[in-house]
Amino acid sequence: MSEIQITARFGETDVLGHINNASYFSYLEEARIRFFEEIGYEIRKNKWNFILASTKCDFVNQGYFNQKMTISTYVSHIGTKSFQLEQEVICSETRNLIAKAKAVIVYFDFEKQESMEIPDLLREGLKGYFVH
Repeated sequence: MSEIQITARFGETDVLGHINNASYFSYLEEARIRFFEEIGYEIRKNKWNFILASTKCDFVNQGYFNQKMTISTYVSHIGTKSFQLEQEVICSETRNLIAKAKAVIVYFDFEKQESMEIPDLLREGLKGYFVH
């Protein structure tokens, strides 16, 4: 499992003082980027082979300004041309679940504009983060 720490900034909250729902998608994206780096993939313009095909976030509890959160990312499914990441946003202090998310990532050839089979090296890297 990959983990990062995030602290909610004032500009990410709404008029009620809660973290705005759109802010969570930025947190989740940051965690996915760090996940890809952990498995050996840097984001480079001409060397990126991933497309976010789908993402969903369930908001379980409220988050607030200056709250420290841990975002964990793990693999829950590996297909032929895509894989699914699941993520949890947890309050670092109380360990309460704030949000949970799923994302489907497609291995993609941008030059040909088509999906490709996940290469063996990537598949092995993903298996290291697989959780049932």
